[in-house]
Amino acid sequence: MVDDAVRTGARPVARLLVGRSLLVVGGVVTLIALVLLAACWRDDLMIGNRLGKATAEVVSVSFQRTVVRFATPDGAVHSPPQGVLYPDGLEPGQLVRIEYDTGNPEVARVAGRTAVLALLPVGTFLLAVWAVLGPLVWWLLRGRTRRL
Repeated sequence: MVDDAVRTGARPVARLLVGRSLLVVGGVVTLIALVLLAACWRDDLMIGNRLGKATAEVVSVSFQRTVVRFATPDGAVHSPPQGVLYPDGLEPGQLVRIEYDTGNPEVARVAGRTAVLALLPVGTFLLAVWAVLGPLVWWLLRGRTRRL
């Protein structure tokens, strides 16, 4: 009987800790996604405030980044190491119009594309995260308020 008392007392505490841990994980993931969106908006503002336009050649396309090469009016050739922003649908060898920050040409985006394009994938990702975590946390923490 003593063993059962110890086990049943530990189980609600473990569920509480796991439930709260999952809430923290969900909060951190949400925070990271919001920071990502804020970074997209910041880059767009930087480009918009000191707008330069050029034609770039798509050098390589990978899951992590799409590398382009373009020349600025001063004759310098740039290839942003982090790749171009909003590269969906680009292929190696393709010529594409880009917009860049004249103060920092390493910040460039495909012309006509903005941070609005990041809303759908980030929003969908967060919806999926909370669609899984929400019911799981609810199940883990349900009945907790009745016992307190």
